[in-house]
Amino acid sequence: MMIKSSLLRKDGNCERNLFGVSKAPSKSSSSSNSGSGGGSSNVPPQKDPQGEADSLLFMQIFIHLLKSNIGTGFLGLPLAVKNAGLLVGPVSLLAIGVLTVHCMDILLNCASHLTQRLQRSFVNYEETTMYSLETCPNPWLRTHSVWGRYIVSFLLIVTQLGFCSVYFMFMADNLQQIVEEAHFTSNVCQPRKSLVMTPVLDARFYMLTILPFLILLVLVQNPQVLSIFSTLATITTLSSLALIFEYLIQIPHHSSLPLVASWKTFLLFFGTAIFTFEGVGMVLPLKSQMKSPQQFPAVLYLGMSFVIFLYICLGTLGYMKFGSDTQASITLNLPNCWLYQSVKLMYSVGIFFTYALQFHVPAEIIIPYVISRVSEDWALFVDLTVRTALVCLTCFSAVLIPRLDLVISLVGSVSSSALALIIPPLLEIATFYSENISCLTIVKDIMISILGLLGCVFGTYQALYEMTQQARFSMANSTSGYT
Repeated sequence: MMIKSSLLRKDGNCERNLFGVSKAPSKSSSSSNSGSGGGSSNVPPQKDPQGEADSLLFMQIFIHLLKSNIGTGFLGLPLAVKNAGLLVGPVSLLAIGVLTVHCMDILLNCASHLTQRLQRSFVNYEETTMYSLETCPNPWLRTHSVWGRYIVSFLLIVTQLGFCSVYFMFMADNLQQIVEEAHFTSNVCQPRKSLVMTPVLDARFYMLTILPFLILLVLVQNPQVLSIFSTLATITTLSSLALIFEYLIQIPHHSSLPLVASWKTFLLFFGTAIFTFEGVGMVLPLKSQMKSPQQFPAVLYLGMSFVIFLYICLGTLGYMKFGSDTQASITLNLPNCWLYQSVKLMYSVGIFFTYALQFHVPAEIIIPYVISRVSEDWALFVDLTVRTALVCLTCFSAVLIPRLDLVISLVGSVSSSALALIIPPLLEIATFYSENISCLTIVKDIMISILGLLGCVFGTYQALYEMTQQARFSMANSTSGYT
């Protein structure tokens, strides 16, 4: 989950992305950015020797693919399996994974077709949506094609800021548990006998404590420094996951767990699962940075197959290990000993540095637009102000709804489902409709989009309903306590 955007940041005379790779801009890219409505360029893409030298190899792309799909949502999968059932959960994870990878492949095919048609070297998700609508047979959609770009940009902003809010809650929950259990943390790792804990300080206090450090972090805009953050996050995350899996495979496990859960909680499962499959927006920039782009489908299928395998293993083993006590993040279930407290700390450090990478996506959409509305003298001040405001927005969102599981489900249902399941099939219809696309493909694409839409609507409803119930419960408790 480290990098999920197809956006490239322009820096001087070269384009830089978050993979730490730079390349000179092509003429086609420059001409296509001159207008908001888009349009084809007559200049063919140029091969750049330096760009080829900096291209990423098969294994590097594979690692980036893994990084982009392992984050806080990954640690919430045991609770997701609990919400679906021990049988339905893993099967549904597999089904959603297959559909998501298929939609990634659809997006790649649409982008590849459009780059050839428009003689562009690269198009991102937003541009793919806009150019697809420009070629569809519906006159109204062709006229308003730029709105497709705006919608995808808006969904990317909502999704990425939602991730950042989840990061606040994840770090606060784990930091709270580390600090408040420090006085009776031991060297002996025993399973938790009880998860009921009366906190000394509310989790919101820890969110506000983290806030100034994250504000300072997002002020770093150097791509090379961001790549260092990515490396640190990868090391701490993978180390933590190794220790988590080592604990999960230990016996005993709970028996007689329900195979099928309630349909209401299954809706929460859908939001969490689709939140976890977050790699749709990053397949295009990854392919563009690959030394042999024709090998990318093999990397995609191999990498995502391994990711789906990890998802199913963690979700199933975690639920079997902790049963009805499964928490919103599996780190909160780990034993209260110094070894696993260090796991929480390492993973939190990884998420802390990942915040800067996730924040880079909405910042690069919003800040250039805002700066273009002010004079050059105010550009730096406005840049820093907007960055600070966006971090505060993600913090205050987390403070208002301090339920990690519900926010993950809500973000997944609202925006991730649209980016992963609803939009790509519709793009395939719009892009290839004029080229005799088969009726079977159209039916398949419509069914996938409808499935994503149903999950979006009902998952959002259930997450909001659970949030309102939680708010009423909290208000009732505070009222009774005052009385």
